[in-house]
Amino acid sequence: MSAVVGGAGNRVVARGFDGTWDELEPFELPGPSAVLVRDHLEAVRAVRAAALTGTEVLLASRGRITPDLEDELSDMGLFVLDGDRVRPPAERRPSTPGRVWLLTSGSTGRPKRVAHTLESLTTVSGDQPARTWLCPYAHGAYAWWQVVTLGLSNPGQGVLFVEPDELETWPARAAEVGVTAASGTPTFWRQALYRDPESVAALALEQVTLGGEPVDQTILDRLRDLFPSARVSWIYASSEAGATIAVHDGRAGFPSAWLGREAAGRATLAVEDGELLISSPKRGEGIDAVLRTGDRVEVVEDRVLITGRMASDEINVGGAKASASTVRDVLQSHPAVGWAAVRGRKAPIVGSIVTADVVLTSPATQADLTAWCAERLPDYSVPRRIRFLDEIPIKETLKSDV
Repeated sequence: MSAVVGGAGNRVVARGFDGTWDELEPFELPGPSAVLVRDHLEAVRAVRAAALTGTEVLLASRGRITPDLEDELSDMGLFVLDGDRVRPPAERRPSTPGRVWLLTSGSTGRPKRVAHTLESLTTVSGDQPARTWLCPYAHGAYAWWQVVTLGLSNPGQGVLFVEPDELETWPARAAEVGVTAASGTPTFWRQALYRDPESVAALALEQVTLGGEPVDQTILDRLRDLFPSARVSWIYASSEAGATIAVHDGRAGFPSAWLGREAAGRATLAVEDGELLISSPKRGEGIDAVLRTGDRVEVVEDRVLITGRMASDEINVGGAKASASTVRDVLQSHPAVGWAAVRGRKAPIVGSIVTADVVLTSPATQADLTAWCAERLPDYSVPRRIRFLDEIPIKETLKSDV
């Protein structure tokens, strides 16, 4: 397939393998298949098989597949490959050439299945500087596919895959392999800078990419200070919409001038009732032409800021509307805070109060953080309870929506 051309000789490094794409031993795919993988090596072998043969495929970490979801995959006409176990589909059907199924993260409920192709998942083309990428994303996630198709389709793009149990030690492995570009969520970067900032700073990164969660100015500034010669980018992408927004100017949000802009091959962006709407040429099959993303945005001067989910951002405090994302960003701008999460908690009389979990990088007290917030927020938005955690919680998705 065309997605393989140009990248088959690129380096692939995964646990148990250091070679090129064309040296990977491909899976045997008996037909349209859901491959339940235990590590990145299994995943990239399945990708190579699908790319060579055009066989319809879905990749997912074994731990994400419940018995009910496996039944649904079988009912879709997919063989379920789980190690040596092969479960035939409920009803056999021909493979749809080139189709790639993705499972959404399920952060708003049960994971949904979205159909793409290798071509629609390939979001970077043209001449690219030679780089070796770090890929810490969960097997088969949309962001994982973005890095994989970059390595498949563009000459000179190597990839180092990081397993979940390597997230504490990846900087040493990245230095050993010679990583020059890294992509991760803001939580991934905050965790790395909290655990081992010296090792992260020692990397010779030319490209730093963030995505998957709202991106605030504090983390962008810290990464720009740490890697002054690197391009720091944030990407807005989802399984449904595809990769739709790419910002490289070092500022949170995107220019408000992009709203309503129509250009060939680019997404059209709009805001309606505080929600981001996207019309994307990279969207999955069957996705509405104008997708209501469920993401809350604020237009502030010349920028459109993506702050959080519509369903969870608003906290009703005695009739006043506190924004969890705004409180989070204020807390994370404190020099002693490495990470924060904010939510509402039921309370008598006012209905809810604002509470927060924080991880500190240097000493601070609840009184310090409360005073910091009180100087920058209305009284009803100031956290009334702050819990201090020892570690930044992170899920398989590299997000911290706990």
